[in-house]
Amino acid sequence: MALEVQQVYRYSRPSSVGSAQGRTEVLLATSGGSTPDGAVEHPQFFDGFLEHPEQSATGLLAVAAVARTRFYLPPGMVQAVLRAADPVVTSNGDRLRFESFSACCGVYARLDVLPDGLDRAPLGTGTTNVDVNPPLRAALAKVAGTDPVHLRVGEDVTVTTLDETVVERKVELPHRWVKGFAEVQQACAGLSQQAEVSGQEARRFVESVSSARGGRSAATWAVPAGRGLRLTGRPGPGAVPVPGPDRLRVLRPLLRHATSLRAYAQADPSGAGPGACAWEVELRAGRAVVVLSPEPSRGFSGEGGLLYDLSDETAAEDARLLAALLSFEPRLDLERLARDAGLPDRRVRRALAHLGAAGRVGFDLHDGAYFHRELPFDPTAFEAMNPRLRDARQLVAEGAVRMDGGSAFVRSGGSDQVVRRDDEGDHCTCAWWGRHRGGRGPCKHVLAVHIVRAGLSDTVG
Repeated sequence: MALEVQQVYRYSRPSSVGSAQGRTEVLLATSGGSTPDGAVEHPQFFDGFLEHPEQSATGLLAVAAVARTRFYLPPGMVQAVLRAADPVVTSNGDRLRFESFSACCGVYARLDVLPDGLDRAPLGTGTTNVDVNPPLRAALAKVAGTDPVHLRVGEDVTVTTLDETVVERKVELPHRWVKGFAEVQQACAGLSQQAEVSGQEARRFVESVSSARGGRSAATWAVPAGRGLRLTGRPGPGAVPVPGPDRLRVLRPLLRHATSLRAYAQADPSGAGPGACAWEVELRAGRAVVVLSPEPSRGFSGEGGLLYDLSDETAAEDARLLAALLSFEPRLDLERLARDAGLPDRRVRRALAHLGAAGRVGFDLHDGAYFHRELPFDPTAFEAMNPRLRDARQLVAEGAVRMDGGSAFVRSGGSDQVVRRDDEGDHCTCAWWGRHRGGRGPCKHVLAVHIVRAGLSDTVG
């Protein structure tokens, strides 16, 4: 049975758009957030004017649209019940970041409203959900031109009363959705910029590819073509995978505001198939990014990129130490963290993987750096959402791992699986490893051997 996580949104009023004194008033209601001072029921993060209102409204609508969309429907599923989660907003002291994840776990979206896009600094720092309801979406779609837009993220405490009606929604979030939010940060940390085109070329490219229909097994790539990009079925130098190119349609509303488009991918991808990719639209005093999973049918939740780090108990302790040093910084200075925590760089990076799994850090591709945020989910549920890690620890606890020189034998399901190591890493004889060849992280047998080896190393050390 799939684990479900219940997320409860409690708003003292719905988000709304109105008019006052010749300006548009946008109130984004907040629900249960984290701040440097702890949990807050309705945090307040911003109260000021947007410098580029139409652009920001379009970007927020795009992020909200991803949260309401299932980009892939498994064969045989006639109708999918979609319970859209509300976007997450983080105030990093100088900017606002709006994030969401698709229902199919294959698309991540974020809008960053940078300091020059706000007429003043945010009121505070922290993370919360914001209510983006149908009336609000309809009103935001009408924001146009340079008409002044006043934005409030949070409740106006001068009008909040104890007997005010509370708008409450309960949403059952599939564990894959929550895991995907954690895994996508790990994927982004392994990407680098491969291409950049102008806003005009961005419009031409995205308009052409977003109407394409990539098959379940089709490998599509973007390659340089003059000043722009074109699609091809064969990878080459500098090629960027575009798995499920129609998923880029979420960027189309933002293209009229784009000054450039950057593409990110693995510089030296392993394996024959495409990997994850990210597409970043540069805006005036803002940026929007969409990250696509390696295949439309393959959500980020099953990637397993965090499993080695999550199995490291030392990294878990280091993560708790680093967490006490975070204060919603827009860019985490790893050298400072290492110095303040008294840890080597390697251990800081592994601890960040733990923090990412708990939704406590995101990754900004443009800055090439992590940023602090606190997803409003229960971090204690994350290990239960990783069955391979749970099963590997159970195998270790049962004494099912037997080391024999360079090989290991793991008793599982009534038979022995053999784990061997070579220059490319560990390999297993199980069927799961045969299907994925390490492309989606380790199987439970390889992970169990990794845990045993780490324990033996600690004992020898």
